[in-house]
Amino acid sequence: MTTLVENATDAAEAAVRPLDRRRKGRRPSGWHLVLAPIALLFAIPFAQMFLAALSPAAELIQYPPPFIPSRLDLGGFTGLFGETDVLRWMVNTMLVSASAIVSHLVLCSLAGYGFARLRFRGRTFGIFAIIGTIMIPTQLLMIPTYILFSRLGLVDGLGAAIVPWLASAFGIFLMRQFFLSIPGELEEAGRIDGANRWQVFWHVVLPLAKPALATLAIFTLLSSWNDLVWPLIAINDEDAFTLQLGLANFQSTRRTQWELLMAGNVVATLPLILFFLFAQKQFVATMTLSGMKG
Repeated sequence: MTTLVENATDAAEAAVRPLDRRRKGRRPSGWHLVLAPIALLFAIPFAQMFLAALSPAAELIQYPPPFIPSRLDLGGFTGLFGETDVLRWMVNTMLVSASAIVSHLVLCSLAGYGFARLRFRGRTFGIFAIIGTIMIPTQLLMIPTYILFSRLGLVDGLGAAIVPWLASAFGIFLMRQFFLSIPGELEEAGRIDGANRWQVFWHVVLPLAKPALATLAIFTLLSSWNDLVWPLIAINDEDAFTLQLGLANFQSTRRTQWELLMAGNVVATLPLILFFLFAQKQFVATMTLSGMKG
């Protein structure tokens, strides 16, 4: 079994190594002249939001508001951490996102592997039925989901925000597509060495699926971290507010606390940027190796 794990690890490293060599040996091309301004264009809104968070409150209500503040003012951040429960909102959001990521990695990888490798009656219908749920508008599911959660006693608690993110049709589809790209000969070699189906999945398939798992973690984090509509409906207890739900309270029909809202958006965005920078190598490897092919 040790040899089996070492072979799987070597295969995973060999699959990603050519990407590193191509990346290191790649020279700047004409595409960089096009992509660099586009990347800068997408960075402008975050820069404006960050500068707005450091602007005096009086300048934020001007029209149009100045892009560069006349002076740096930390009143938005001091008010955010001193007058609100943003730390509690952050902890609640981290619990929801962490639960969503762990459950997605476990359940979606198991379901994706089952649909990719196991032969059972109704497999094709099952995967198409799961993918078909993606086409159902979320708004149509709000009322029946709320009634179900209310009967289960999950309303007004973190459970209402965690349970919907235990698994997703997209996660199952992504993992299935990646498992289909793995040569079946690797699994057959594990079976010949005496490993059962579970051991092959754990010691051979999962080490090769690290890029796909990282990609699924990124998508799950983005979706669960930024979720607002469902918590807005299902959670009324302020102790269970998520970060996005708490930031929504800074906006009203009469007055919007722009300094707190901008500071809160900076605090909510930075963890996502740091996480993506940490996992972008695996993200690119997934898109390159699997090609989203069926």
